[in-house]
Amino acid sequence: MELTTTPASRRRFIGLSMMGAAAMTLPGCASYGGFSLDEAIRRLLTISSVNAFDRMLAPGGFYDTQIAALDLGTVLGGVRGGAVERILGSSLVRDRMARALYDVAADGAAAAAPAVADAIRVVGIRNAIDLVRGGDTAATGFLRASMGRRLIDVMLPEVRDAMRIIDDPLLGPALSDLAGVDIQRVTGRFTDEVENTIWTQIGREEAYIRQNPDSTNDPLIRRVFGLNDLGDAVL
Repeated sequence: MELTTTPASRRRFIGLSMMGAAAMTLPGCASYGGFSLDEAIRRLLTISSVNAFDRMLAPGGFYDTQIAALDLGTVLGGVRGGAVERILGSSLVRDRMARALYDVAADGAAAAAPAVADAIRVVGIRNAIDLVRGGDTAATGFLRASMGRRLIDVMLPEVRDAMRIIDDPLLGPALSDLAGVDIQRVTGRFTDEVENTIWTQIGREEAYIRQNPDSTNDPLIRRVFGLNDLGDAVL
């Protein structure tokens, strides 16, 4: 059966695929009191990622919630001549451009979600105790470092294709100023911004879970991150 591409079905597919990755996580090796700290980190990352992508891919998520408060001047800063001034000089054009680019960002995020899920499933958790004891975004930072440029490589073709088919008559003249080599530069800058946004949001979700482990209804996360001292876990 062909998968529909509506925003709701896309979000549902991403959520299911990421939670499926959690169910297939590899057995952990660092354990205390009969439970695995490696598994706790994987569950923390999975739930953080699912929540982050759910927020970003909700209707208007990238725009209305300001999760992706992208600086258009920075994104378009590599364009030569007066193109940037013409695009950003009109508040109407600037607003429509922002909304169009946030839709493109959502397409990039949808492409990135399965890559994040796969990375969580297979990444080798090193120093699980340090990650449990680490700062609010320790696990997110570890996963991002482990993935390197993987998200950029996954998102770049999706973002490039989405930018090419923006269909808005008001933006036609503005977008025509971004033709040729400059559109490649803009696409690269924009993809970098989307990647930063994704990791920032995953980190926010991780920090929230660390502070509110009961919110997950996950017994392992509640046990590990609800402890005042990891030493309490040793039975």
